[in-house]
Order: sequence, then structure tokens, then C-alpha cells
Amino acid sequence: MTHTNPVFSFEFFPPKTADGIAKLATTSATLAKLKPAFFSVTFGAGGSSRNHTFETVVDLQKNTGIDTAPHLSCISSTRKNIRETLSAYQEKGISHMVALRGDMPSGMVEAGELRYANELVSFIREETGDHFHLEVAAYPEYHPQANSPDSDFANFTRKVEAGANSAITQYFYNPDAYLRFADRCASAGIDIPIFPGIMPITNYHQLARFSDACGAEIPRWMRKRLEAYGDDIASIRAFGEEAVTSLCARLLREGVPGLHFYTLNQAKPAMAIWNNLSLVSS
Repeated sequence: MTHTNPVFSFEFFPPKTADGIAKLATTSATLAKLKPAFFSVTFGAGGSSRNHTFETVVDLQKNTGIDTAPHLSCISSTRKNIRETLSAYQEKGISHMVALRGDMPSGMVEAGELRYANELVSFIREETGDHFHLEVAAYPEYHPQANSPDSDFANFTRKVEAGANSAITQYFYNPDAYLRFADRCASAGIDIPIFPGIMPITNYHQLARFSDACGAEIPRWMRKRLEAYGDDIASIRAFGEEAVTSLCARLLREGVPGLHFYTLNQAKPAMAIWNNLSLVSS
């Protein structure tokens, strides 16, 4: 696993208020100056969230000139509305997409016509051929709903075999988890780029909630340091910046294909890590 020219990308969520829209416009304009490979925009269950995603994706790509990839989930969707969504994105010149299973809405029993991400990838390929560059999710620390590490890896393999071009991992703070996952992929003949997902640390309580929900481990030494700062936000952010910069530096030394930053619609934390690493715009 050696990539001499790593590429970088940034993820946003679709804003729902006028202030949020203005903030994202500023954030995306700042990060666009770094000339990332692409932006991505998350996708929520329910019609209004999906519409916000579509509008955000189209506006970002138009206003920044950066290739922008919508998240597309198959949970609670039908083939018909997925087909319509794909067509709408094609009409707007969108050619990059993150294909996901998605989370089951509370109280929902049936997943929908397509149950898993590999089925969604297959369907997109059947409908649109090679029009979309397809990203899928990877879980170096294993999906929280996986029955075992082997079944989780089998799920990932099916997504690759269905036609994924590359993958983005869940965020992590243990580089060995990613490196072992990458080695296992290489041993299995999987050679698509697998981009580490990077979550800057700015709010410990929020991060702990995210991590408990998605199965991303915060190493004990990091938890203890962060807990010790209490409500000292400045110290939490300074420590988080240092720790995540060190993580990214290790990954880049190991030859990862690039880094995908989960920004939470903020430019400053990712920019600080970028500057600490002395990265250069592509």
C-alpha cells in the first residue's frame, strides 16, 4: 500500500436554515481553495433531508467547481425513486456518488426493495453503467451491527465485487486498525483505494455520542485526556488537533491513498490539520 500522490476530500451535511446555508457557503469556499479531489454530502432518511442533499450537492458543485458526491442510501427507498434520483443527478452533471445502505429509521421493520449497499451498487451499475464513480463505506473497527469480523469483511467484499471504485472508512483514531484492514484487503486481492475517514476533535461529548453510536473506538488514553479537560474547550481542541495531526501523519507515512475529512461544516479544524501537515493543494 504505497500511494505517492495522496488526494484529499471533505464531507459536509446539508444545512436546513439560512444561517446554515451561509455557513456552508463560507466553509466550502475556504476548503475549495485547497483543490480537493471531491466534496461529499451526507444523506438523511425522509423526503426533506433527501431534497436538502440534492440541492446542496448541485449548489456546491456549481459554486465551487469541485466534484461533489452525494450520499445515496437504499434503506426505505424503492427502485423507482432511486432510479429517479440517479437520473436527476445525471441531468445536473453529477458523476461521483457515495453508495450506502443507510440506517434503519426508528420503528421501521422492512428495509425496502434494496436491503444492502452491494445491492445498491449493483442497481446503480445496471441503471447507469460507469457514469458514476462509486464510493462505498468501509469499517476498519467493524460495523457495529456485524455478526463477526469475517462477516463484516465479506459484506465489504460484496460491495467491491458489485462495482465500487473506491471506499471511505468510518473515522478511527487507532491507525493499526486501518492498516490491518488494508493488509487484509490486499491479501484478498482487493485493490481499490480505501481512504481513511478523519474526524477532527472539537467537542468531546459530541464525539463520544457519535462514537458510541457508530462503533468508532476512542482509545482509552485519548478518552482520559479529553475527560480531564472537562469544559475547557480550548484545551480539548488543542489536544484534538495534535492527536489527529499525528494520526494523519502516520497514515501518510504508511502510504495511504489520501484522507477524507468529516468537517461537520466547519473549515477551521480541518484547515489546522492540513497546515500542520504542510500539505500542498493538488
